[in-house]
Amino acid sequence: MKQVTVYCSSSSKIDPKYNAAARELVRALHALGYGIVSGGGARGTMGAITDESVRVGGQHIAVLPRFMDGLENTEITRVIWTDTMSTRKEFMRADTCAAIALPGGIGTMDELIETLVLVKLKRYNGQVIALNIDGYYEPLKALLDHYVKHNMMEPEDRDLMKFPTTVDELIALLK
Repeated sequence: MKQVTVYCSSSSKIDPKYNAAARELVRALHALGYGIVSGGGARGTMGAITDESVRVGGQHIAVLPRFMDGLENTEITRVIWTDTMSTRKEFMRADTCAAIALPGGIGTMDELIETLVLVKLKRYNGQVIALNIDGYYEPLKALLDHYVKHNMMEPEDRDLMKFPTTVDELIALLK
């Protein structure tokens, strides 16, 4: 089974449109036969992803560091426990064909940028995709363009990250 990792928010205070997009993405991924690997938390978008995966009968693996014991969504297909956040990120990417970031905070940004660096260094072979719902990732796009403008990043490396604006556009990148 093909798998993707999904990075996203654990906040329960975010705009509901982000969780709606997450549920739409889960349905589309599972309909195409993809399994999902995520942080597996029970709150926020992480919880929405797990709940929707369970609802549609899809495979969903959670990867959590041991210090987050008790924060996992108990409906998950499988939980992998790690000792550190760094190991968690490695397990989340393992055997996946894409890393997809939904709107999130600094944890999501950390996962997304680390994955982009690994693609640049040819240490991760999957796609790097940031779902740019209502322009959420426009500041990141501007920052990457700023790096290119100042010769801190090659244009081809900047292009390693894709910014679809809808779930349909994102799914088209995976096909």
